[in-house]
Amino acid sequence: QVQIVESGGGVVQPGGSLMLSCLNSWSAFRISHIGWYRQAPGNQRELIASISPPGNGPTTDYADSVKGRFIISRDNAKNTVYLQMSSLSPEDTAVYYCNRDPRPISISGKDYWGQGTQVTVSS
Repeated sequence: QVQIVESGGGVVQPGGSLMLSCLNSWSAFRISHIGWYRQAPGNQRELIASISPPGNGPTTDYADSVKGRFIISRDNAKNTVYLQMSSLSPEDTAVYYCNRDPRPISISGKDYWGQGTQVTVSS
């Protein structure tokens, strides 16, 4: 059974940093592009960072809103993807998820998402 477990969120002051982790038991994880997504209240879920499989670099890509502040990385030996976040602002407040990029993992024809991890940036 596939499990996606995001962790590392919390409450942080503006300008602070957090490191998110995503443990993924999906069998094709190691050969797939994986992304970090976030969903703020009232907004759609958006892709903010992506990393290719190690065989292709790996290469990374970022949304303009986080470029230069967030770093995505992966450890295939641990089936884990990380998101190092710095210079956080209240606009970064959201629930953060990881999943396959560009389409989420599908199980029995339905998109599968983990529970996400809440990041709140507030003074």
